[in-house]
Amino acid sequence: MNIINDNGCGWLNQLQKRTNIKILNQDLKSDYLVVGAGYTGLSAARKLSEIDKSKKIIIVDAQLAGEGGSSRNSGYLVDTTLNDGFTSNKDIKDYKKKVKIYDLGIEAVKRYVKEYQVDCDWNDSGKYFASSKKEDENKVKLFSNLLTSLNFKNKILFKDGLSSRLGTSFYNIGIYTNGGILLNPAKLAKSMVATLSENIELYENTQLLKWKKINDKIECQFSKNKIITNKIIFCTNGFLRSLNIKKNYSFPITLTASMTRPLSDEEFKSIGSPKEWGVLPIRPMGATIRLTKDKRILIRNTAEVRNVNSMKDHDFKERVNLHSSGIKKRFPNLPDNLIENSWSGIVCRSGNGSQIFEKIEKNVYAAGCYNGSGIGVGTLFGEQVAFMASNQQSEEISVIEERKKPNWLPPQPFLNLGIYSRLAYERFKARTET
Repeated sequence: MNIINDNGCGWLNQLQKRTNIKILNQDLKSDYLVVGAGYTGLSAARKLSEIDKSKKIIIVDAQLAGEGGSSRNSGYLVDTTLNDGFTSNKDIKDYKKKVKIYDLGIEAVKRYVKEYQVDCDWNDSGKYFASSKKEDENKVKLFSNLLTSLNFKNKILFKDGLSSRLGTSFYNIGIYTNGGILLNPAKLAKSMVATLSENIELYENTQLLKWKKINDKIECQFSKNKIITNKIIFCTNGFLRSLNIKKNYSFPITLTASMTRPLSDEEFKSIGSPKEWGVLPIRPMGATIRLTKDKRILIRNTAEVRNVNSMKDHDFKERVNLHSSGIKKRFPNLPDNLIENSWSGIVCRSGNGSQIFEKIEKNVYAAGCYNGSGIGVGTLFGEQVAFMASNQQSEEISVIEERKKPNWLPPQPFLNLGIYSRLAYERFKARTET
């Protein structure tokens, strides 16, 4: 990855760097071209190779496979969400459709992990939604009632109960749900790269610049070479807009996170030696925070419209300072300067929290816009868009098609102004939760 103001993704830095990197250096032809080698693209390519091993499948990525948003997230494989995009889940029928897709996503990842015996620090201990604000109790109760009506086990916890489980007295109200999975997203993504079958050609640091239809073929232009393909599948998530795919239906958000060094035995004891946990904010712009398997603390508490590569050095440092402050607020007894890595990444959002999954035109397909739930949903959509591109149907596709479609968004600069305003408003409301 070549990202400005990035001192290394904490997840990636724990893994051995890959050496077998191939860059496109000749003109090629293929049956399928998959653009984007994250969870979705890698799953799509793998499924295409299973459907028909005789087909030539090429997958390209503008950077390194699996090292974009797939490795740069917080490692939550979610079954439920409290704040889905900028929407509140008031419609129980729509929420049922959302969680059904989340459930299918979890099952898709489970199958893959089991089949390939993947070590990704899988932990089915569930997750917490929590707030320091006692006035959020009503919101927690309403969410608990919703989950209960859908047969999701959950438990409302107050300050003492949260403190004993998390090792911090910062939170006053929260809810525990036991269906979510915590994992190391980079280990999962790297395994998907390593398990690609032999009839899949992977080219990295290979950016698609433009594409066009020529009769029944699709011509794709890269910096020096081109690929002529029969069918193309766009799996670029936050970068769909830049390729003019569903341009007015999604938008990228830049998130910045930090991860500490492993806590010492003494430091770990000082916070009560808790089991691995993950906390999501009740307020949309609050902090997402995790205690990892190897006793590191991960925190993410910023979101913004700006491009990840346009952030100035002092702006980046400002966000890292905010991470340090967030950790200190929760764990005042821990020493300063614990942060070892800080990094940014892109998440793709829609206006109504729904995903993109469709045939754009003949032989052109797209899947993305996961609104922060890309590990499971991205894996699922990759497999299912492969079926769609192969002119096959599945029960999963039927479920996906029942969801609400992403709604239309205004053009620039009005879109960014609106997002900026909403982020600023949510940031003000959650100012004590960062």
